[in-house]
Amino acid sequence: MAHDLNTPRIMENTIAKGKIHVQTENIFPIIKKFLYSDHEIFLRELVANAVDASQKLKTLAAVGEFNGDIGRLLIEVDVNKDKKTITIKDRGIGMTSDEVIKYIAQIAISGAEEFVSKYKEKADSQIIGKFGLGFFSAFMVSKKVEIFSLSHKEGSKGVRWECDGNPEYIMEEVERSERGTEIVLHVAEDSEEFLEKSRIDDLLKKYCRFLPIEIKSGTTKNYPKEYLDKTWEEKQAIEKEGKKPEMIEEDNIINNPHPAWIKKPSELKDEDYDKFYSELYPGSFDKPLFHIHINVDFPFNLTGILFFPKIGRTFEPNKEKIQLYCRQVFVTEAVENIVPDFLMLLRGVIDSPDIPLNVSRSYLQADGNVKKISAHITKKVADKLEELFKKDRAEFEKKWEDIKLFVHFGMVSDEKFLERAQKFALLKNTEGSFFTLEEYKEKIKATQTNNDKKIVHIYATNKDEQHSYIAAAKERGLDVLIFDTPIDSHLINTLERKFEDVSFVRVDGETADQLVKKEENKVSKLTEDEKNALRPVVEQSVEKDKFMVMFEDLSETDPPMLIIKPEFMRRMKDMQALSPGGQFGMMPEFYNLVVNVNNPLIGKIMNEKDAEKQKSLTKQAADLALLAQGLLKGQDLTNFVKRSVELIN
Repeated sequence: MAHDLNTPRIMENTIAKGKIHVQTENIFPIIKKFLYSDHEIFLRELVANAVDASQKLKTLAAVGEFNGDIGRLLIEVDVNKDKKTITIKDRGIGMTSDEVIKYIAQIAISGAEEFVSKYKEKADSQIIGKFGLGFFSAFMVSKKVEIFSLSHKEGSKGVRWECDGNPEYIMEEVERSERGTEIVLHVAEDSEEFLEKSRIDDLLKKYCRFLPIEIKSGTTKNYPKEYLDKTWEEKQAIEKEGKKPEMIEEDNIINNPHPAWIKKPSELKDEDYDKFYSELYPGSFDKPLFHIHINVDFPFNLTGILFFPKIGRTFEPNKEKIQLYCRQVFVTEAVENIVPDFLMLLRGVIDSPDIPLNVSRSYLQADGNVKKISAHITKKVADKLEELFKKDRAEFEKKWEDIKLFVHFGMVSDEKFLERAQKFALLKNTEGSFFTLEEYKEKIKATQTNNDKKIVHIYATNKDEQHSYIAAAKERGLDVLIFDTPIDSHLINTLERKFEDVSFVRVDGETADQLVKKEENKVSKLTEDEKNALRPVVEQSVEKDKFMVMFEDLSETDPPMLIIKPEFMRRMKDMQALSPGGQFGMMPEFYNLVVNVNNPLIGKIMNEKDAEKQKSLTKQAADLALLAQGLLKGQDLTNFVKRSVELIN
């Protein structure tokens, strides 16, 4: 039974009294104010140290340097609000008085690094600590810190170390029968928020929920496991018989020491991945579409599981982000420098001891490994998508709408991903059929190659709003794709740059006859003089600064007038919309009003002798074109309705 930590039985002789070996008398204010960006991580550092101590003992036992009974390696975190203390207790390797001086009083030495260096050839030591300063994060929230420890070494004596936030410390022998270390934090007044057990439990769940040693935070009551494992029907039958068992008190274990990502993929089933996803994101109701299990040990260590959620067609801030761990210790969700931007749409975990962090683990430091890890993650994602496509294309096509934004984003932002994506990225046409990039080029090559020998990809962004344009294109034997995500304007530019033999034009960016520009001999029903005479009448029906009037020889069945926005102008507007801070400036709206000289109504307008009636018919035809594009609003729309009724009458 452990003694009362606040009233230790101190031996008469003091072992040591001295100063912590640092270069400045002001080390503790520096630690408290500048070294760590967030005070709450003191708990992560101290629990991680306790895990290290436990893992070290397992390593020594594995290599035959400890022959005692390891017992249950458990870390206990206790909050005593009355005494204003937080205690972190482990049953690990413990420390002698000399080791306390070496690893605590001499800050510059990292005990974990020295231990790993010594035993790396003998066993997989799995030591978390790398920084040496982790213990001193305790002083961010404490006015005094005590250490009670008993080494695993035979014949060791218990030791107590105390420091009140000044460089001076005292160390004494104490009677102690239980191997391991206890850190007792006497919490400062400005940090009493951490004396709430719920606050400590939340931090343990945030930073420590996947640490490899069990972490106990008090006790809880629950039904026996054999009862909990029964089906709902079996439980109902037991309750009807009045045999429902009593709840029993058990350790409240806050963590899962064996998360899915540290296991081999061969050990896991799909339901295991789904269960882990629910464990990572308890509030998520949708199952992920699929997952990628990463397990690399050369040339760097990297493990993890990435999940593909249903992304949809719009960019949304991902509140449930990818989480970065270092040997199962949570570090951050700010993984932008490790994971490429387009992969930030995914969820999951990556764990690597080779990712360089600053001393507080709060941000990444520049390092060549980071780029290598980022490139490897990208490759693994591309490999998985290609595998799924080849394995079951029909199933892949069903999921395409949910992942295409992610794939398109990757193709735009990562050249290597673009190279790989050509094998599985799909194009979907208005008929609902899917094609790879190469398959689609072969499909339309014969009918949609223009005078410049480019294969023209015609696309729509909204089937309903652009229905009349799509119908006109189809009447001419042209195929129309659907591009309906915010990233698609960038994707089009990327594909045109990548493939010199293709071009893209939106279905309403040209008249149907001009979507694929070819030399054709057409007969116009209006002479050039007649067009010049009609032009000022048409120009009066629209705003001159927004519309350019054009005359074209279209089919008689095409509308008398139609609105198109030149492809170049549309792309510039799209870039403006996606550019940060409007760096391209505010471009004015500009359209072409195309007059179909072969439509009978245009001939009627041309031959109308009554100037007012000619003006009214022209305005009606122009307003119909505006209405079709959703550009007729306000008073103009009211006048159009009124005029329509008059014309009908």
